[in-house]
Amino acid sequence: MTIEEKIQQSETRIFKAVFPNSTNHYDTLFGGTAMALMDEVAFITATRFCRQKLVTVSSDKIDFKKPIPAGTIVELIGRVSHIGNTSLKVQVQIFIEQMYSEGREKAVIGEFTLVVIDESKNKRKIALD
Repeated sequence: MTIEEKIQQSETRIFKAVFPNSTNHYDTLFGGTAMALMDEVAFITATRFCRQKLVTVSSDKIDFKKPIPAGTIVELIGRVSHIGNTSLKVQVQIFIEQMYSEGREKAVIGEFTLVVIDESKNKRKIALD
């Protein structure tokens, strides 16, 4: 399997409903909740890509482009964007869908760096075979 095929196969899509218990005082998705969901999708994507133990070491610029209102559906999409020797980057996007009408909008985009670790929690080379 080629690297591009592995990247394609590891793409992760998760849907969530935005309920009031995950919103702030403006009735929009709390930013910390959005970031936690994004980190989870990045972890799943990276794990599906290399099937090794990983931890998040950084989150790069996260742009909140649109508020995500309560009562909407969000789709989180994770895709490997860069592969290094011991780490990889995963771009995660969040799209908003209204529950009772068509259409979707990009709301958030960010990138997470994860590193492969061994049993002693030391960095380890990514196995690509």
